[in-house]
Amino acid sequence: MLLDASQSQLVLVDYQSRLMPAIFDAEPVLRNAIRLAQLAKLLEVPAWGTEQNPSKLGENPAEIRGLCRKTLAKMHFSGVEEGLGEWLRPPAAPQAPRGNARSLPKHLQKPAAPAEERNTVVVAGCEAHVCLLQTALDLLEDEFEVWVVTDACSSRTERNRDAAFDRLAGAGAELVTTEMVGFEWLRTAEHPAFRDWQALIR
Repeated sequence: MLLDASQSQLVLVDYQSRLMPAIFDAEPVLRNAIRLAQLAKLLEVPAWGTEQNPSKLGENPAEIRGLCRKTLAKMHFSGVEEGLGEWLRPPAAPQAPRGNARSLPKHLQKPAAPAEERNTVVVAGCEAHVCLLQTALDLLEDEFEVWVVTDACSSRTERNRDAAFDRLAGAGAELVTTEMVGFEWLRTAEHPAFRDWQALIR
């Protein structure tokens, strides 16, 4: 099964200014997160951010914040506990009005089209064994398909990062890399965004 950009959303977890200096391999991890967000924008894949206790840990970098539709400030380690799931699910379609159709204005005579559902969540972030893990497990519990971008995730130690990946794979998350996501979202070298993607990963 390949990722489909039209069915995907991107969640970037806690790349915060006071946390990243302590993170193993922080520079390439952050670079890959920014690449994912840039490609998501090119392909109109909705991107969302989270920040853990930003008054203490600072904000995500401007490059990430500027590419996310919204950023969730949270105290729970899982973003789902504080409303992320509601952002990822489209609002329910309004009920069709009742009554005699002839008596209703024309714009009320047809039910609104349902909002587009994107059930695939591509997620990356820090720390892999805490906020990323708990957010991803809660998304799986809420019946999203979860794809974890391993080279855009990390923790303060490799051991904690790798333990998170083991646990996520066992729970049903797909483990991928930044380039896997990009090439699967594009599917073909004829895609209009292919050259932009090539420039991002060089």
